[in-house]
Amino acid sequence: MPPRRMSRHTFTLGVTDEDDRLTLTDRVPFRFVERADTRQHRVGEGDTLQTLAGRYLAPLPNACRLWWVIADFQPEPIHDPTIAVAPGTVLHIPSVRTVLEEVFSEERREQTEESLA
Repeated sequence: MPPRRMSRHTFTLGVTDEDDRLTLTDRVPFRFVERADTRQHRVGEGDTLQTLAGRYLAPLPNACRLWWVIADFQPEPIHDPTIAVAPGTVLHIPSVRTVLEEVFSEERREQTEESLA
């Protein structure tokens, strides 16, 4: 079964081992690049990656599930989303356009498949 639309697993490949077990390759993260429409958010009490994704990426379906886009889109990516982001931390938030046109672009998917193959 292919990953759900807009899943972070879109950028992995299924690999079958010698025992016919299917596993996923490591995901190729989307890296930070400054763009004119990038927003900055100073983390406040109670902010989580999920709530920020829900707020800033709201036009997208299931926006809260896109927390990983914000985690990847930091100059120093957030590798463990279970650790609370400290209040006062400034996070870079990609625009909805960046998410649609660059993060989930077909070109990026093809590049990922080539680099993982």
